[in-house]
Amino acid sequence: MLSITSQYLARYRRLTAAGDRSDVLLPVTGAQRRFLLVRSLDPSGRPDLVPMFFAFPYGTIDIERLRAAAHRLAARHTALRSRPAVVRGTPVLRVADPDVAVARPAPMPGRRPADTLRRALASWDAQGSPLRLFLVHDEEREEDILAVVLDHAACDGQSLARIVDELGAAYREETTASRVAPGETDAELAAYRDTVLRQLAAEEGAETPEAAAYWADRLRPLQAHAPAPRPERVPGGGSSSGAAQTRLPAHHGGIPFPGLLDACRSAARALYGPDLVIPLGYPWGGRPPGAEPVIGCFLNTVVFPADTGPAPDPEATADAWWDDLDRADMPFDAVVTAVRAAGSGWTGGLDGLLTVDDDSRRPPLTLAGVEGREVHVDGRPVRGPFAVSVTQGAEIRLRMVWDRAVLDDDAAHRAFDALTQALRPASHTAV
Repeated sequence: MLSITSQYLARYRRLTAAGDRSDVLLPVTGAQRRFLLVRSLDPSGRPDLVPMFFAFPYGTIDIERLRAAAHRLAARHTALRSRPAVVRGTPVLRVADPDVAVARPAPMPGRRPADTLRRALASWDAQGSPLRLFLVHDEEREEDILAVVLDHAACDGQSLARIVDELGAAYREETTASRVAPGETDAELAAYRDTVLRQLAAEEGAETPEAAAYWADRLRPLQAHAPAPRPERVPGGGSSSGAAQTRLPAHHGGIPFPGLLDACRSAARALYGPDLVIPLGYPWGGRPPGAEPVIGCFLNTVVFPADTGPAPDPEATADAWWDDLDRADMPFDAVVTAVRAAGSGWTGGLDGLLTVDDDSRRPPLTLAGVEGREVHVDGRPVRGPFAVSVTQGAEIRLRMVWDRAVLDDDAAHRAFDALTQALRPASHTAV
C-alpha cells in the first residue's frame, strides 16, 4: 500500500501533468498538510498565526516605506505570496502576486494597544496574504507597536530570522518602489519548488513499515486528557488565554532537550494528574540536504508520550528521545494513521506543545537605524491546552501560555511553578 506522502505526490503529479492551468501550483510539505488540516477542522476556519511584535519610538516608521519593503520581501519569497488551495481534492499552494497589507487598526476607545492588536489578529481572513503588518500607536509610552504576522503554513521557526533581517534590509533601501527583478523572483520560485520536492522525497523515504511500527508501539498508550473547552471557564469575560513567564540562569550551553521534555512532564502532572501518558508535541527538523535555505514551513511535529507518573530517569528519557529522532521525518499525519491502525483511540490531539529557540539566531528588527524592542501581546487564542516556549542564550527565558476555556488559571500557575522548579536545578547542572 502506498504511503500517505506517496499518494499525495501521485495526486500532485497527475494534477500538474494535465497542463491546463495558467497559474502556478506548488506541492505542500507534511508540515503544511498538518496546518491546513487543523484549519479545516476548526469551526471558524482560523489559521495558526506566528506574530512578532516590536516597539519603536513614535515617528520612527514611515508606513509607505514599510509597505514597499514588505511588498519586496513577499515578492522575493514564494511562500510569502502563495495561497493554500485544494484543487481536485489535492492540497496545494497557488502562487499569486505579492499583496501585503500594512494596516493601522482603529484604536478601541478606552482599551490598551494590545486589545487593538488582538482584535486585528482575530479578524484575520484565511484567504488573504500569508504576511501582514499592523501598526498601533501606544500613546502612554509614546511608541508604535509593529506586528509582523505570518500564517504558520508559510513559515517555520527557522524562517523568522531571515524574514526579520530581510524586512529591515528592504526598509534600508530607502525607496517606496515595490518592484523586484523578475529573474530574482523566478530563481527563488525554482529554489522553493526544489526544496519542497526534496522535503517530500525525504518524508516519503521516512514512511517505512519499520517507522510505522515504531510509532504505533511508542504512542499506542496515548489519550488526550485535557478537558473539553468551556467558554464559561474564562473568568469575567477576559482574554482567551493566560500567560506566565520567568528567567533562569543559563550555564554551559543551556538545558538539554530531554531535560525540557521531563520538565513538561512535571507541568502535565500538575494539570492532568499522575499515571497518565499525554501527547506532547514539539517541532523538529529542517531543510533537506542540498536544498536552498528558502522561507517556508518544513519543521515536522514530533509527538512525545509524556508519562506523568513518578519522576523519570533522565538517561531513559534521553535514550528514548534519540530513538524518536531516528524516525522524526515521518510526517505527523502518517504517524497518527499508524497509531490509530494499531488500535489506539488517540485522534492526533495534543495536550501540550514545546518550542525551543536560540536568541542568537534571530536578529532584532531594525528600521531606519532604530532597533525595535521585541514585546509580547498576551491573551491571544491558543490552539492547544498549553504551550511552553524556551529561549536559550545568556539566560533562559521560560514562558507558558494556556487556553483559559480549557484550563483554569490556578491550575495553570501550579503547572508553571512545577515546570520552573524542574528546570531550576537543570539550569545549574547542564553540561
